[in-house]
Amino acid sequence: MSRAELLVRLQRVQGLPQMQGRNIRSIASILSTEALAKHVEVCEAQAEKAAPKQ
Repeated sequence: MSRAELLVRLQRVQGLPQMQGRNIRSIASILSTEALAKHVEVCEAQAEKAAPKQ
């Protein structure tokens, strides 16, 4: 996955209500593409855990 695609995914996660108030994108500029991919995965998993149960 390209760096641009990872940044789009990260931006989407940042916009979720459960991630409001958390700055998860500022570190992206210093991460390698591999590390950024892992960061995106972790943030997506955290957002999923914090999502309200329906």
